Amino acid sequence: MRPEKKAFVNQIRTEVEASDFVILTDFNGLTVAESETLRRQLMDVNARIRIVKNSMFSVVSKELKYEGLEAALAGPTAMVIGSGDVVQAAKVVKEFIKATKKMSLKMGTLSGKTISSDDVQALADIPSREILYGMLVSTLAAPMTQLAGVFQQKLSSIVYVLKAAQEKQEQA
Repeated sequence: MRPEKKAFVNQIRTEVEASDFVILTDFNGLTVAESETLRRQLMDVNARIRIVKNSMFSVVSKELKYEGLEAALAGPTAMVIGSGDVVQAAKVVKEFIKATKKMSLKMGTLSGKTISSDDVQALADIPSREILYGMLVSTLAAPMTQLAGVFQQKLSSIVYVLKAAQEKQEQA
């Protein structure tokens, strides 16, 4: 392998090793403006996209022992990498694909494990972290809210009994 190709392979390997996830996409037909829009959206979620040569990424995937990625290395390939929230990055890619209809998901890796395009879609369908926190808080708060309601009902019952007793004494 020529030295400049080795340098590219080393750079790709370094980026992939520093990333928590890699999402491989087919970027066929994207305009420059569309790719810049995607780059900006990915930057917001601490991820970035990089176009890679299939042969070079194949060398990197073999070196890092990512099995099964060879099937995805056909046609133009771009990798979305990052160390941020993989769910947010997958959402950005999914929404971009839905809006432009020019890209498609191939495969990916998450913490060193190979994942399919369906797995990436499933990640994109997970609610955001804030929504999950809200769901957790409401689940934890529900028993306390119900207990407070029971106590309020019992206090109301006692007040009604005392009021009835007072009215009975006043009549007598």
